[in-house]
Amino acid sequence: MSRARRTDNWGFPRWGGYGSSREAAQVRLCDRHGCTERGDCPAPKSPNSPERWYFCQKHAAEYNAGWDYFAGLDKEEAQQREAEERSETSGYQESAHYGWAGSGDGTRSRDELRALEALGLDPDADFQAVRRAWRAKAKEVHPDVRPGDAEAAKAFQTYQLAYEVLRAAEERREWHG
Repeated sequence: MSRARRTDNWGFPRWGGYGSSREAAQVRLCDRHGCTERGDCPAPKSPNSPERWYFCQKHAAEYNAGWDYFAGLDKEEAQQREAEERSETSGYQESAHYGWAGSGDGTRSRDELRALEALGLDPDADFQAVRRAWRAKAKEVHPDVRPGDAEAAKAFQTYQLAYEVLRAAEERREWHG
């Protein structure tokens, strides 16, 4: 007759140690050569491929900065794909008038960002800064100040267009906001 072996858990299995096994935990290292950080950020090895690199956060950001989503597509195909992507996410743009977010965090259109860049401003610049920058830059290259200068005339048109784009966007925000 064999005796039942006594245990020390007294019906409370949590008294046993968690993870008390002695085998080593598997940690995947960053796939960047020489990096010893944990590689927990997957990145595709090539477009439309199931294979992935696993980078640390720093190297994943570096990899994604050089990623071209439209690589290998001609201009028409790239525009078509961009239009499809925008139509799928149009609900976010429709909700922009609720004012859930401020400037500089994705609420500005690509044209507005280009206009701000042309005026030499940050993406989160307010309209007073836009007006000041436009006046200062337009005064430098105005056709009355620099008559006959083709480059100055082109720069003036660029600043005018940038200001008009930003003014129209500001009026839309005031109208919806």
